Amino acid sequence: MSYRVCFVCTGNICRSPMAESVFRTRVQEVGLDGLVEVDSAGTGGWHEGDGADPRTVSVLRENGYDGAHIARQFHASWFSRLDLVIALDAGHLRALRRLAPTPEDAAKVRLLRSYDPAAGDDLDVPDPYYGGMEGFEECLEMVEAASEGLLAAVREQVEGRAA
Repeated sequence: MSYRVCFVCTGNICRSPMAESVFRTRVQEVGLDGLVEVDSAGTGGWHEGDGADPRTVSVLRENGYDGAHIARQFHASWFSRLDLVIALDAGHLRALRRLAPTPEDAAKVRLLRSYDPAAGDDLDVPDPYYGGMEGFEECLEMVEAASEGLLAAVREQVEGRAA
C-alpha cells in the first residue's frame, strides 16, 4: 500500500503545486515513486479545474521540474486515505485541522517548513500570488529546502511499513 502525501495551500495554483512537483521529483530520485503517492489541493475551490499559475509553471520548468497541474479543492473525506497532509502556512494548518473528522486525522497535518531545520520559527511559505517572479523563486527555494527533511521523514515511515 502506498504512503500518500497531499500538499495544501489556498487555491492550489501556486505553493501546493510547486511543493507537489518538487517532492514528487525527490521521491523519484531516491526510487520511492512506487511506494509514495504525491498530490496537492487547495483549502478553497476558486481555481478548481485551472492549471497552475503561469509563474509557478515557469519557475518549476526553469529549475527542471514538471509544471503540469490541475487545481482541486481538499475534502475532509480524503483524510482517511492520506498518511500526511502538508500545509504551506499556519492558516492552512488551522483550516485543515478544523476540517479533520477525527483527532487522528488532525494529527496528520504538518507545516512544510517544519521539515527545514534552517527555517527557525518562521514556518510559513509566503503566498507569491500578488507579487512578482521573485516571490515564486523564493517559494521554490523554501519548498526545496524543506523537501529534504520531509523526504527523510517519509522514507522512515515507508521503510517502517516494509519492516
